[in-house]
Amino acid sequence: MSLSPGAEPLVGGTSHRSERALEPTGAHDRVQSEQLKVLFRNTPVGVLGAMIGGLILAYVLLLHDGVSFDTVSTWAAVLVAVAFSHLVLCWIYWRVALPARLPTLALIFTLISLLEGIIWGAGSVLLVSPSRIELQLWVMIVTSAVASGAASAFGSYLPAFYALLFPAMLPYPVWAVLHGGILSHALMVLDLLYVVAMAALGWRSNRGLVEALRLRFENIDLLVEVRNEKERAEQASRDKSRFLAAASHDLRQPVHALTMFLGAMQNCSLDAPARQILGHIDESVSALDGLFTSLLDISRLDAGVVQSDSRAFHIHPLVERIVRDYDEEAARKGIALVVQPCSLAVLADPILLERVLRNLVSNAVRYTDRGRVVIGCRRGRRLSIEVWDTGKGIPGEEQQRIFQEYYQLGNAERDRAMGLGLGLAIVKRLAELMACPLALKSRPGKGSVFAISVPIAAAAPEQPAAAPGPSRGAMVSGLILVVDDETAIQSAMQSLLASWGHEVIVAESCAQMLDKVATCPRQPDLIICDYRLRQGENGIATIQRLQSEYNEDIPALLITGDTAPDRLKEARESGFLLLHKPLHNSKLRAAITNLLAQGARVLPPEGDARVRSGSPGAPRSPPGSG
Repeated sequence: MSLSPGAEPLVGGTSHRSERALEPTGAHDRVQSEQLKVLFRNTPVGVLGAMIGGLILAYVLLLHDGVSFDTVSTWAAVLVAVAFSHLVLCWIYWRVALPARLPTLALIFTLISLLEGIIWGAGSVLLVSPSRIELQLWVMIVTSAVASGAASAFGSYLPAFYALLFPAMLPYPVWAVLHGGILSHALMVLDLLYVVAMAALGWRSNRGLVEALRLRFENIDLLVEVRNEKERAEQASRDKSRFLAAASHDLRQPVHALTMFLGAMQNCSLDAPARQILGHIDESVSALDGLFTSLLDISRLDAGVVQSDSRAFHIHPLVERIVRDYDEEAARKGIALVVQPCSLAVLADPILLERVLRNLVSNAVRYTDRGRVVIGCRRGRRLSIEVWDTGKGIPGEEQQRIFQEYYQLGNAERDRAMGLGLGLAIVKRLAELMACPLALKSRPGKGSVFAISVPIAAAAPEQPAAAPGPSRGAMVSGLILVVDDETAIQSAMQSLLASWGHEVIVAESCAQMLDKVATCPRQPDLIICDYRLRQGENGIATIQRLQSEYNEDIPALLITGDTAPDRLKEARESGFLLLHKPLHNSKLRAAITNLLAQGARVLPPEGDARVRSGSPGAPRSPPGSG
């Protein structure tokens, strides 16, 4: 044994190729397997150290008179042979051992340790004459040192440690009782105390190792369980996203067709009662559009297609515009909607900040039954834009949950008039996207205050006057190709666009459209295509194919009911103008007017548009604004 061997750390793996094969699945087997791994890892150093120590001891003894050369030489040779036996067994363990052979290897190792202990124990009584007490003391010191080293090297596996300790240390006390004098008896007592102490120390060390290994494997099992639970949760989230995307797409299709039919009916001659019913239908469709828009907001944020573009602007005009839009609703409920003037300019994304504030003001008006809603600003190192209300308030335990998706306070019946519970989730994610901290203070029965902290700008540039766009009455007509695999949408789009004065060709696929335009002498002025068509065909490839047919960069418009984040990202990166189903007729008309009047370089309608990457200065849209 080595006189002071150190055990290697248990944390981490080893490069040995057989290590994985040596890990049984049972908890007890895993602990025992790791004990043997530590044992065989420390054995080479410990055995070589003990062998060198034994050879040095033999050399020192041979320098003194009265020591038998044959006895010492034989003892040293046997010690070397046993040491090499240990090394060969270690080689077998690391190279060819299998889990089924571990008990056999452990037994052989213990037997070799027993033989080594017998050799050291025999040396303590046979190597020197009883009259040479000083040489006996030398042998005892070295033997004790070897036993101490065995506590570290062999302590991970108690049978091997005890197999060496007792045979090495107990022969001398037996000899001292039979043949020793007073000094030998004293050494005998010290020897026995040493054996008891080392046996107890080895046991405690082994128990500590076993406990550490058990905790280690319990932690590994716990981590595996946590990882599996995490993977299951992520898979459930992906399944939910796929379900919502599929359900949203399938529901958007008929709603989109209904919107187109309603737009076409607006141009029909109807009596007053019919127009009133038509208005109610239009309101219901608009409510559905709002629900779909909330789902689209989350999908856009998940897809990473919403980016913050900070610029300096005055905050008061934005707040005033929002308050003006909610004045009528507040007046119907009999509550005051107050805005405190603020002359400061802020540095933020005006579109995203407006969406955040609109959600906060909308919620404040919706959940306040009496009193007032105040929108004001508080100046500090940053500008805190705050929305105060005198509503019911939010209990402390609910104040973090209201920012979760699909969670609504006080809407256990899931009243659709109160939305889907995505508004504040979107607000929080937009605030994080802009790096503008969001805060909430509320007391039940006293009301709430939401605040968003925005950087203050030194000055805001003058806003240029908006360029006049094409008016509704001066709408340019043209030949429009519509590709959509839904028959109802084809019919609705043809009726609506024809009522606006356009010539329309509809088809359900790129191939069918190519067949129809083959006999048309006129080049189309605009292509409108659904993003997801049948048989794996998509709108991007269809538009590109039709453009290549005419060898012209014909203005094009993608319309999609898909909310899957990866598809939203792909559609946005295509560079084509992108609108989302269900699409309000006014937005569709504005988009068509701009594309026909300005070609590919257009200003998209506020809310939904995504322009070609080559359109400089094109405005962006906030999530859900269309």
